[in-house]
Amino acid sequence: MSAHHDAALAEAALQMAVAVRGGRDAISGVIMHTDQGSEFTASLFRAACARVGGITQSMGRVGSALDNSVIESWHSTLEFELRSLEHFHTRAQARTRVAAWIEEYNHDRRHSALGMRSPIRFELDLTRKNEKAA
Repeated sequence: MSAHHDAALAEAALQMAVAVRGGRDAISGVIMHTDQGSEFTASLFRAACARVGGITQSMGRVGSALDNSVIESWHSTLEFELRSLEHFHTRAQARTRVAAWIEEYNHDRRHSALGMRSPIRFELDLTRKNEKAA
């Protein structure tokens, strides 16, 4: 979270994601799909995608939330569960709670679309399946 929605924030999130995934080699061939927000079209972010491991950018059409409906649904769930049901007195409080929510969502929350697995479990199972096939 940042006070400003800009390319520097998007670049920091990208670098964090690369580190969590195990670095350049682990993200080889990744396609990152985003909207056409200025933070994703900025030269700073485009250069970061190339620098961290040749991430290919993909962008939805302007004004079409359906082009990335999965993340739109995720944001809707986050907003409902945290903004509607909780109140934060400080940005630090919100930042801490959002981080905890994301951790729980990715590691513990099961999804019917993923065979009743959490996103992390689904990813691990898919990675193992692909490694066995190789």
